[in-house]
Amino acid sequence: MYRDVFRWFFLSALLFGVGCRSADVRPERLDPGSEPSAPTSDAPSPRPGSAVSGPLSPKEPQGVLTLRAATALALMHNPKLKTFPYEMRAAEARQLQARLRPNPEIEIEVGEFAGSGQRSGFDAAETTIQLGQLIQLAGKREKRAAVASLERELVQWDYEAARLDVMREVATTFVEVLAAQDRIALTEKQLALSRQADAAVARRVEAGKDSPVVALRASVAVSRSQMERQKAAAALATARQQLAAAWGGETPTFEKATGDLYQVSEPPLLDRAVERLEENPDMARWETERRRRHAALRLEKARASPDVTVSGGLQRFEETDDEALVFGLAIPLPVFDRNQGNIAAATANLARTRQESEAARLKVRTALNAAGNALSAAYHEVTILRSDVLPTAQQAFDAARQGYDQGKFDYLYVLDAQRTLFETKAQFIDSAEAYHTARANVERLIGRSLDTLEPSASSGPNPAQAAKEDSHER
Repeated sequence: MYRDVFRWFFLSALLFGVGCRSADVRPERLDPGSEPSAPTSDAPSPRPGSAVSGPLSPKEPQGVLTLRAATALALMHNPKLKTFPYEMRAAEARQLQARLRPNPEIEIEVGEFAGSGQRSGFDAAETTIQLGQLIQLAGKREKRAAVASLERELVQWDYEAARLDVMREVATTFVEVLAAQDRIALTEKQLALSRQADAAVARRVEAGKDSPVVALRASVAVSRSQMERQKAAAALATARQQLAAAWGGETPTFEKATGDLYQVSEPPLLDRAVERLEENPDMARWETERRRRHAALRLEKARASPDVTVSGGLQRFEETDDEALVFGLAIPLPVFDRNQGNIAAATANLARTRQESEAARLKVRTALNAAGNALSAAYHEVTILRSDVLPTAQQAFDAARQGYDQGKFDYLYVLDAQRTLFETKAQFIDSAEAYHTARANVERLIGRSLDTLEPSASSGPNPAQAAKEDSHER
């Protein structure tokens, strides 16, 4: 009695297996111990050579470190960038899932048994085995796959933005290291001059030419110089640590950073930089976001159309030993739920995209104006300090020290001239650092080097250009 039932069940299970094997896409087989590949996308990319993956533990650089080497290390080993291959794998997996067809369903029904009278056993039982398949209409599967594909493109745009953020971070921290190194050298020179002045004052006090109070002031100047030296050393250690963190390093081992901090060039007109704003991934992603939300709206409208479930199978009557075919068709009636709420939400999200895009554009434009103004101000400050203020302060200090040795000036005059000179030199370092920081910010916002907008009158590179050769080694 049950032999035919098992035969029908085996036939249905076989059909079920064939249906499972008919998927359009197959997942890529992954090695559990392998590292995910770098993000790749069919989406247009503002940067060639998008991702770089490498070993989990970067090899710390030794000796002299250039900006190019620091940037390469950060792009390969930055902890934030190393998460994007996993995000891309997840987006690809969601895209794969969106393309899959619904699974078929097998249904086995046994009736007319375990009752009373002639229905007390299985002699009068009716067994039905049927296989059902949900057929999605209105192109739901294709529209669902389109949404997943655009979400994958958004992940790629986010990676491009994060990549530019890392390059800016490396450029600015590298400049901080260069400036901190120069501040160390400046404080060491100031300390040496203070000690020389202290020795000279001691000799004059011993000879009776100066008051012992002057010797106390000279000693205070030495102590202040030592404090400034310690502060500069602490700032350098912090800057080195922040630079090493860009490539995931915990303890910096490089000897020093090399680069010309004072190599500056006149920035191009801000209007030329504004023209490149659309190349910024933060802006370019909004076109993909608009298409994604439009695809989501089409998907929600398609979901308003009911799907059809088609089923068929065999029915066996044990009482008469007869068999018959059964066929079923199930169609939901969209009386109450026509997906109107999700359609309205998707429509609102699509309308909101334009406002969000304009808000993002305004934010980037404002940031570009601020960075451009800071770049121009820093450039002019560096130029004036180098051409006018520094030479004058140096001449005043040299004249004051010479006059003091000749007995023409008192020590306070020399101390004031020395303080003015070193404050001016410190300001020169600060302005040069501000120039390169502002330049890195502008290049982050336009998504490219400023040298591609207008050829620089200066032949040497600067710390804000991560992809150029370091031809300015000391």
